[in-house]
Amino acid sequence: MAQQAPQPTVDIGVIVVDDDITLRRMVVGSRAPKGTVLLLHGFPETLFAFKDIALSLAGDFEVHAFDWPGFGLSSRPSVERFSYSPQDYARILKGYIDRAGIDRSTLTIYATDIGALPALLLAQEEPDIARSLIVGDFAPFDRPAHMWDNLQALKSKPAADHVRAFMNANREEILSNTFFRGLPEEARYEISREFMNDMDHGWDHGHMTCVDAFYHYYSQFTRDQDRFEANLANLVVPVIVVWGTEDLYISKDMGIELAERLQSDLKLLSGIGHYPHLQAKSQTVEEIRASFR
Repeated sequence: MAQQAPQPTVDIGVIVVDDDITLRRMVVGSRAPKGTVLLLHGFPETLFAFKDIALSLAGDFEVHAFDWPGFGLSSRPSVERFSYSPQDYARILKGYIDRAGIDRSTLTIYATDIGALPALLLAQEEPDIARSLIVGDFAPFDRPAHMWDNLQALKSKPAADHVRAFMNANREEILSNTFFRGLPEEARYEISREFMNDMDHGWDHGHMTCVDAFYHYYSQFTRDQDRFEANLANLVVPVIVVWGTEDLYISKDMGIELAERLQSDLKLLSGIGHYPHLQAKSQTVEEIRASFR
């Protein structure tokens, strides 16, 4: 009888990026990897959003994911020490890649929601940061008409303070409904209990919730969007744009414009909302595999 291949090992630990930031991370490895995949989550997620995808890829690749500062079990320093802006997240992303010893020449970064703009900002500064980027369902440009009202409201006071207070007061509703908002009942998909428990456990630590981190991220979002748009010519890393056609939070029109301006491949996923990596895991795995061909 043929022996079954051993199951890949899921290693969850921590890595120190600098004096203020320690990240919780997950590494799922292959004995002879064809390359490395780094998965970057969005709000209100943690690295457990990617556990199933990591396991699916682990036979061929070394797969990494981490909790952004302010999320999961990663550090939550005061805003006097860390701004939580996309540009600061870009610095943390670079620090992770360097500290983890990842070979940039064999790296694909898959980044969604709050993870996507930092990845693109870093790629503008360091053209060799990865062999390819897959990004989607985020706001690369300042286009209010293409953003959900509450997200747009987070970009400036006093509306941002009201949204922050409302979101902090409605933890259960956010964890229950954020992933399905805008989708018909028949399109709802399963969220694992492990992932749900991890988001609930990592909602707040000390003085800061993940909503607070999200609020600080958006407080400097327009500045970093403008920086990205002004330096589009500096982006030479191959980019694939993937978007759910039913994304309520960020319209697919944003993805269409991004792909046109970058002259990138665009994949619009019919019937999929803001979280393709949760709703269409097999498609996400195939997109990542295709980036190595």
